[in-house]
Amino acid sequence: MNQAATTLTKVSLENARILVVDDQPINIQVINQMLGDCYHLRFAKSGQAALDICLSDPPDLILMDVVMPELDGLTTCKIIKNTPEISDIPVVFITSLQKSEEENACWQAGGIDYMVKPVNPLPLRNRVNAHLTLKFQADLLKKLAYLDGLTSVYNRRYLNDYLTQQTAQAKRSNQPLSLLMVDIDYFKQFNDEYGHLFADDQLKQTALSIKRTLQRPTDIVARFGGEEFVCVLPNTGKLGARHVAESIMQNIAALKITHKLSPHQSLTVSIGTATIEAKQDYGTDLIAIADKHLYKAKQTGRNKAI
Repeated sequence: MNQAATTLTKVSLENARILVVDDQPINIQVINQMLGDCYHLRFAKSGQAALDICLSDPPDLILMDVVMPELDGLTTCKIIKNTPEISDIPVVFITSLQKSEEENACWQAGGIDYMVKPVNPLPLRNRVNAHLTLKFQADLLKKLAYLDGLTSVYNRRYLNDYLTQQTAQAKRSNQPLSLLMVDIDYFKQFNDEYGHLFADDQLKQTALSIKRTLQRPTDIVARFGGEEFVCVLPNTGKLGARHVAESIMQNIAALKITHKLSPHQSLTVSIGTATIEAKQDYGTDLIAIADKHLYKAKQTGRNKAI
């Protein structure tokens, strides 16, 4: 791993978030004393509370007790591993159970490690550090696999996964979800006139401008193909989507990239918008709707959002 990746992993470790799940307050206090000065800890006293936290604010690692009333640790872990949005969260079981078949049940449930109570501080810290390091390295590799090689924004593969996750989240929380399809106007002519190298540079600048326009960490932009980009805007209704679309157009216009073959004389974009409002049909194909609106924007003069 190169120096930059090592630095990123170190920074991630310093900001790592761990969820401790145990129905006994004394056990939570013990873990807090061992790890509280190294990581950001959250606590849950039941399996259901742990699931709620994972779905709303996913931790980087879970330390899970096995024996809990109602929803036990094994069942909770199985649910996590079968929920796509949170299935990558590593689960370490900490339990008083010591039989081999009980340990095996932890592995079968999807746990990555198993520690017997009472745990010693040094082994716990070492194991937590090792599992977090592996997790952050895997996250980094996945992120690199999800980036578009030219523009460094997300690629279509990531877009598909993210849109699926956010649609499920919107449905679960009854929130709106919006999508923008952004297309650079007359880009083929721009390519032909100014050459591919210069056009690629301006494509990068456009992608960066779109990315900077998006204010919230949950808002993402991905390259859809060619000169098309897609923005996913969670918890955003029609008015919010329209505002973001207009901001994107204004910021790209502010770049003042000359395009003498365009009637606008500068590089502009057309944008198609699509929104699922709260409690509506979350099975709606946002990409198809945004593409339809983009086509209309292009057919009616371009440099506009519909």
